[in-house]
Amino acid sequence: MAEKPQPVQVLCCGVCGLPAEYCEFGPDFEKCKPWLIQNAPDLYPDLLKESNGTETDKVSDKLQSTSISEGSSTSKPEEVKRLPGGKIKKKDKQEIIIEKVTRNKRKSITTIKGLELFGVKLSDASKKLGKKFATGASLVKGPTEKEQIDVQGDIAYDIVDFITKTWPDVPESAMFFIEDGKKVPAA
Repeated sequence: MAEKPQPVQVLCCGVCGLPAEYCEFGPDFEKCKPWLIQNAPDLYPDLLKESNGTETDKVSDKLQSTSISEGSSTSKPEEVKRLPGGKIKKKDKQEIIIEKVTRNKRKSITTIKGLELFGVKLSDASKKLGKKFATGASLVKGPTEKEQIDVQGDIAYDIVDFITKTWPDVPESAMFFIEDGKKVPAA
């Protein structure tokens, strides 16, 4: 009878968790280098030549000092949010986008996006817009899973004055119209 094959033992990186052979393709290869030199020197002989022993101590000391100092510092640097795959999440620009969408040839809907970035409660804003313009205004989740305000009717140009008067902390320079697929400043 033939022998059963045994499972292969894979050495995984202690820093990023990937198999050691794939560490160089991971998001933080620089942080993995000291661990690889100590635990898998045969996989990356170039790293061993570069390090000469002193560089690994410097990098590991630097990593330890940063992890200790992060918890004790009062003003920590701005953290960058990372998405899966090491991609960096961009911060939303503080701008309001006003777009007019036509439906059924004559009816139109004005959509307001980005008002919440200025500290405005969207539910209160939709009520105020509905009362001011005597139309239906509702809070809707847009295609990007962010909430936006839909107001019935073409009120795109009147809405800029209303927003700046009602919420003074919203500058007119931060408002943009979408016309023919192009972003045009409202000012």
